[in-house]
Amino acid sequence: MSELGVRAEKLDAADELAGLRAQFVLDAVSGHAADAAGVYLDGNSLGALPAAVPGRVDDVVRRQWGELRIRSWDESGWWTAPERIGDLIAPLVGAAAGQIVVGDSTSVNVFKAVVGAVRLARLAALKGSGTTGTGVRDEIVVDATTFPTDGYIAESAARMTGCTLRPVTPAEVPGVLGDRTAAVLLNHVDYRTGRLHDLPSLTAAVHAAGAYVVWDLCHSAGALPVGLDEHGVDLAVGCTYKYLNGGPGAPAYLYVRRDLQDRFDSPLPGWTSHADPFGMRPDYEPAAGALRGRVGTPDILSMLALEAALEVWDGVPIESVRAKSLALTDFFLECVAEYVPSGRVECLTPVAHEERGSQVALRCEDAGDVMRRLIERGVVGDFRHPDVLRFGFTPLYVGFADVERAARVLAETLRVSGGGGG
Repeated sequence: MSELGVRAEKLDAADELAGLRAQFVLDAVSGHAADAAGVYLDGNSLGALPAAVPGRVDDVVRRQWGELRIRSWDESGWWTAPERIGDLIAPLVGAAAGQIVVGDSTSVNVFKAVVGAVRLARLAALKGSGTTGTGVRDEIVVDATTFPTDGYIAESAARMTGCTLRPVTPAEVPGVLGDRTAAVLLNHVDYRTGRLHDLPSLTAAVHAAGAYVVWDLCHSAGALPVGLDEHGVDLAVGCTYKYLNGGPGAPAYLYVRRDLQDRFDSPLPGWTSHADPFGMRPDYEPAAGALRGRVGTPDILSMLALEAALEVWDGVPIESVRAKSLALTDFFLECVAEYVPSGRVECLTPVAHEERGSQVALRCEDAGDVMRRLIERGVVGDFRHPDVLRFGFTPLYVGFADVERAARVLAETLRVSGGGGG
């Protein structure tokens, strides 16, 4: 065994989170090479299955739906699931209870949040507070490097609200803010490179300009501390199928800071966000609190699967998760530097801890073919066009031996595939 392999074993033996691995379904990769040990490094796209979920879903289907049927809206707590599960997510993103509602997709929640932020900015301007200068507030600033859908939604929201869309990099945001800025949509962690952006300082800069900020937490929630309440974030959205392991298509969530809730004007009012949902009144009156972020009937099957998945977080400090995440990614980079032929890959992920999420992105000339070969050998990451290998490190179930093996198999694959320098 190599020196790095020996170190990996020692690190795993000392890992305080190692016991959590048993709460996930992590079988060896079937149908592949005999040495496929099942190293899963794609939890930044789809988290592994928590072992408690199948039994819970079976109960929801067979007993709650099959036997209790309509009674389950009350007796099984279906009706209150969006806010109840939101309260389970809250401590993982640094929020007090009563500020997060679960439901809909990330895209839908981005739309609610961005349009809601524009309306908040204009309301503040009308009241003569929270603004400077003219207070026109007709510009939406968006992260130009964002996941494409966020950009699409922001562009549509700009057209619908009569705003100008201004795409810039996160580093450029403070320099473009001004009297016209209404809302700013940013990603906490860049989906392609794994770069962690400075949420506290960017939030402060947006507020200093009298605007409202929306943070997309898809690649940070469940991997590192976020501090929504601590840093005064206005609105935030996130998915639950990555580091929160909620399953494919699991519902997303919307955070509305408590002091903004009575002014949050959702562009998608629905019967379940009505103050009197069963009154069936023709006029809309929003419910109090974060509930006004709801729209239609909750997607109960996937929502209750998510609730079961979140049980693995009981008693797990997010700070410990972050410490292990950084240790895993540090070790992976060290193993890559030791094993991988010089010049074959280029690391796109920042080395500095304060700028790194929980993934490592490597640029590689023949990345698509390399990832296919890695997956054939049981090391599962993903490929991003045109030349990026992405490896996500979920501290709840990824160990240091996994990391060492992934780097070793990557090196072997690159030697076999050949190719030019990176």
